[in-house]
Amino acid sequence: MLNIGCHLSVSKGFEHMGKEALEIGANTFQYFSRNPRGSKVKKIDEKDIEGLIKIIRENRFPVILAHAPYTLNPCAADTKIREFAHLAMKGDLENMEYLPGNLYTFHPGSHVGQGVEEGIELISGLLNNVLKADFKTTVLLETMSGKGSEVGSSFEELRKIIDRVELEEMLGVCFDTCHTYSAGYDIVNNLDGVLEEFDRIVGLERLKAIHLNDSMTEFGSRKDRHAAIGDGSLGLPAIVNIINHPLLRKLPFYLETPNELTGYAREIKLLREHYRE
Repeated sequence: MLNIGCHLSVSKGFEHMGKEALEIGANTFQYFSRNPRGSKVKKIDEKDIEGLIKIIRENRFPVILAHAPYTLNPCAADTKIREFAHLAMKGDLENMEYLPGNLYTFHPGSHVGQGVEEGIELISGLLNNVLKADFKTTVLLETMSGKGSEVGSSFEELRKIIDRVELEEMLGVCFDTCHTYSAGYDIVNNLDGVLEEFDRIVGLERLKAIHLNDSMTEFGSRKDRHAAIGDGSLGLPAIVNIINHPLLRKLPFYLETPNELTGYAREIKLLREHYRE
């Protein structure tokens, strides 16, 4: 079975997101852990969480994915921004304990002129400060497009972060198709080769989730511009190849395409039609 969902809003509650996912033909979903452009976090309602857990169990959802806010930058030059990253991730992971066994992804951040090595040191330092051995959540580093001073656009940079984290067994990777293609990994013409390189440097056992997005910009553009499935430079045949690849097909896929719920429903239906059971 194709495990696929999209980004849903947590504003109406966790149980509501579970119901929305079912309505559009999804069997998983992603949501922002807090306001994506700010800091506000939805107060935990345990009854609401229990409603979602019931939906997950009855419908055999695989893992769901929480996404850290875009304002979380653990390798910023500004100490206040780094302090927010620490408090936000710590709070997010504590809240994730209400939904144990799921995933939490974040953008590694931008070093803002401090240099990649310093950025890697700050990111791994944050993880060493907030991760606890008894947490039941796997934290994912997201592959980035490489715009500006972003860290994490190369597999080598992700590996360096992981190597400096004491509880590295708690870490995985979220592979964003748009970002990775824009960063210069040709998943359209050489998917096998890219996955071999990922396995050699990072390890395929760390690949836990895929953000399934087409790209508005061309290969190697180092820009982050998501497009609807089939409407970008990756194209539908490449996307279909990704969801059916033997090393990827059992992973959960999360759409972050520019869509409303009806658009996500169409994309999910399209991809299910092209998935080879």
